[in-house]
Amino acid sequence: MISDFMLVKAHVSVEWSGDPPNIRVYVGGELFTERTWVWQEEYLEELLQIYAPPGTYDLRWEVVPPAQAYIEVKNVRVDTGPERACIVDNSQLRIM
Repeated sequence: MISDFMLVKAHVSVEWSGDPPNIRVYVGGELFTERTWVWQEEYLEELLQIYAPPGTYDLRWEVVPPAQAYIEVKNVRVDTGPERACIVDNSQLRIM
């Protein structure tokens, strides 16, 4: 099975108060990263370097409990990679 390299980008912002929340990013159920979100009133461009065979991979960003925060993810896209890779419903990476 052939695997391809992709660079997936997304704009991520978090509204929070109190202690900075921890944020996790999952690709296909696998934890890709966890970080403490210290920025306020800004968004970051998330970069996910993915090397994967054809398939459909759920993309998920979440706030780690017990933090009280709201996460917003926009403009999820395949920036680099094969033409047969695309983002579906802003939440899935599909590689054909």
